[in-house]
Order: sequence, then C-alpha cells, then structure tokens
Amino acid sequence: MTLQDIIQQLDLAVLTQKTDFSTITPAAGYASDLLSCVMAGARRKAVWVTLQAHANIVAVAALLDLSAVIITEGAMPDSSTIAKANEEGVVLLSTQKPTFLVVGRLWEMGLRTE
Repeated sequence: MTLQDIIQQLDLAVLTQKTDFSTITPAAGYASDLLSCVMAGARRKAVWVTLQAHANIVAVAALLDLSAVIITEGAMPDSSTIAKANEEGVVLLSTQKPTFLVVGRLWEMGLRTE
C-alpha cells in the first residue's frame, strides 16, 4: 500500500506540497497525541495519526523520517507550520474524521505497527 492509496481511500486533504505519493510506502502506523510517546514508539517511515497541529509535530516527523502525519478531527496547522513541513519534507494530511476511525481504517487497509 502506498501513501497515495491511503490519501484516496481515507479522502485526506494534502496540506503540504504535492509529490508522487505513489512512490511512498509507509512501513507502519502509529497513533498518539503525546510527542514523547511518538518519539519513543513510532517506527521510521510510519504514518502518524494525531489531532495535534502545532509546529512540534513537524520536528518529530522529521526526526523520525515519517512517511506522513495525518491530522484528525478538523485540527488545522497554521501557515508557518505548513511552511516548516514543506521545508523539512514532511507530508501533512488532514481530515475531519476522528482519530479512532482513521486508525481503524488504516488497520483494515493492512497498515500495522510492526
């Protein structure tokens, strides 16, 4: 499964610069709103699901080389956070859907934690 598949099947909005998402293959999934838990538990190339939308999510995603961050429940990062994500090469995606539903759909699609 590619990031393009995830974007299409979950009807996600792409907040950062468009790229060829069909070439990005997420290695795992991770869901948390606590940054320290993400830093300790998320795998490299994972898709991170969170309702956090502040600039620190970009720093964590860049540090861990994540495939994407899915921001849920209608939370929206400000323009400086999106600009920083573009600068760092971090893909930010958005949805109105609740975190629990997004994680469940990712699981159904075959994305696992390991």
